[in-house]
Amino acid sequence: MNDTLPTIAPPDAACAGRVARYLDTLTKPPGSLGRLEALAVSLAAITGEDFPRVGPPAVVVFAADHGVAAAEGVSAFPQSVTAQMVANFVAGGAAINAFARRIGARLEVVDVGVAGELPHDGVIHDRIRPGTGNLAREDAMSRDQALAAIAAGRRAAERAVAAGCRCLIAGEMGIANTTASSAMLAALSDIPVAELVGPGTGVAGEALAHKRAVIEAALAERAPDPADPLEVLARLGGLELAAMVGAYLEAALRRMPVLVDGFIATVAALTACRLAPGLRPYLIFGHRSHEPGHAHALATLDAEPLLDLDLRLGEGSGAALAFPLLESAAAMLAEMATFDAAGVDDREAP
Repeated sequence: MNDTLPTIAPPDAACAGRVARYLDTLTKPPGSLGRLEALAVSLAAITGEDFPRVGPPAVVVFAADHGVAAAEGVSAFPQSVTAQMVANFVAGGAAINAFARRIGARLEVVDVGVAGELPHDGVIHDRIRPGTGNLAREDAMSRDQALAAIAAGRRAAERAVAAGCRCLIAGEMGIANTTASSAMLAALSDIPVAELVGPGTGVAGEALAHKRAVIEAALAERAPDPADPLEVLARLGGLELAAMVGAYLEAALRRMPVLVDGFIATVAALTACRLAPGLRPYLIFGHRSHEPGHAHALATLDAEPLLDLDLRLGEGSGAALAFPLLESAAAMLAEMATFDAAGVDDREAP
């Protein structure tokens, strides 16, 4: 791991043990709330709190453009949509705005590499460069630029902590970022491109075959070392992916649960875990995307998501939909009565 990145402390095993035992004193048969109980134990281990709190959540949407979009035509939408959607986020009209309002989240939009003009107000301007290079012809960015984008993500997580947030959701916006994410996953996992690459924003037929061919050519030309995740990120990735890596790392450093969104967010999580293996216990996976590569990314991280709704939007939307489950796990610990307190008989002794 690069020595500029944080060393993450292990989760609190003693706290997890106490909470696991406490769950069996609550007025329910042991284990009857299934994965919600395991989620409560995970939250305790992450936060070091016997009664963890997860609200308010922070939703940070990182936005950046990809050179491969305009040059190679791998998306159903033009590159200009990235800047247009950032304006939509600022206006409050996107899916993530609606879902963030529903869960009482602090929403921040961060420009780390949008090529087009953006509103001055309502956006955190932390741009590293105006879009990446065309990964089919050149490295997406330099190592120093990748590190700079990781640092931008860390700053965003720091702002969320300073604002009193207790859980982090990282979203993204960047036309062609499924192309970059698929290329990165193929490099990190050695899984064939044909098994990973899906429709993204809606490509199909010959366009989908072209997208796969572009990724295969990029892998051959860039030839990143899979043992060097920062090189994979710099040669094939995106500035918003790098920023998500940084946000995950900083959140874990602050003992803040990270609720991971879909395919792109999970590839960023995989990259972050390769850079800092201690990150993995701090990650909770919100949903299983409809993108075919997501199942492979989840399997590589031994992750079982909370929801499966055939989503493939991004923005942090699926993680925001899963957040109420974290609230429910915390409420179970804080609000359910024990057998003794409720005057309810526990199981009969054998």
